[in-house]
Amino acid sequence: MKFIVYSKESCPHCYQVKTALELCGLDSTIYELGEDYTNEEFYDKFGNGSTFPQVLCDNELLGGAKETILYLKSKSLT
Repeated sequence: MKFIVYSKESCPHCYQVKTALELCGLDSTIYELGEDYTNEEFYDKFGNGSTFPQVLCDNELLGGAKETILYLKSKSLT
């Protein structure tokens, strides 16, 4: 499994997801707003009104922090 996290600085939900993936030892790539993509690119990809973070697993959208944590639990990865 390969996770991609679209994150932004000082976001507690982003921190939660990044920490969970790290503690589970899962392969992940973290993209940071302002460094790796712009607001416009984020909303073009995920839609207006989307919140941070947005997480993909094997290029399939999981959603935000809540959905990602639930996914990890459902797969017994946590």
